[in-house]
Amino acid sequence: MSIGYQFDQGVATLTFDRPDKKNAITSGMYEAIVRHLREVSADSAVRAVLFTGAGSAFTAGNDLKDFADPRFARPDSPVLSFMQELATFDKPVVAAVNGMAVGIGVTMLLHCDLVYVAEGATFSMPFVKLGLVPEFGSTLLLPMMAGRVGAAEKLLLGKPFNAAEALSMGIVNAVLAPGDLLNHAQAAARSFNALPPGAVRDTKKLLRQAQAVLVQEAIMRELNVLGPRLAGPEAREAIAAIRAKRDK
Repeated sequence: MSIGYQFDQGVATLTFDRPDKKNAITSGMYEAIVRHLREVSADSAVRAVLFTGAGSAFTAGNDLKDFADPRFARPDSPVLSFMQELATFDKPVVAAVNGMAVGIGVTMLLHCDLVYVAEGATFSMPFVKLGLVPEFGSTLLLPMMAGRVGAAEKLLLGKPFNAAEALSMGIVNAVLAPGDLLNHAQAAARSFNALPPGAVRDTKKLLRQAQAVLVQEAIMRELNVLGPRLAGPEAREAIAAIRAKRDK
């Protein structure tokens, strides 16, 4: 399934593990993540979840072979299950972004509780360039974090940005030397072992409760536009051009 799983010292680590494809996410990988999240949510031994990527990338976003399928954004799709599971997950979620983060690799960070990134990490949300629209509630959450004009630059133009800018936008907690990243993120995740788990869950719920309905509405609103756009000529042309270039 290309999702690595490891449990150690109260932390369940989920690793995007397709380094030869820059950890691009397939439908099967989304299904595996959802299965793991549901299992660890019910496991009292797991106090936090940590996401990271294998090799030199966090994730290049959706695998274009799956993304080109108009059924990708249907209501019963694996990607929607992943969005809903992560957006409502009741335990702390930490991300260690070790390199490239593209598309949903960025928007998923808006739903993590603690995000640490390596110096040299890059971020981009090229939805419009693909003839598509943003997803995962990013049209709601990114303006709340980065301001309307900052979000417009990143979502309308798909302008890439670096770790320092991600920090200034409020998307990440800290920028670290690459060699220190994983240890720092693991330590942050393990810190929840020393805290009362019920109080942690209730605090996370309170932090998110005011916008929880808005986030779900935004996710579905975006998906209702994304689905038809995936089947439209702009997206088909853009995705086909990228895949043809990669196959050369």
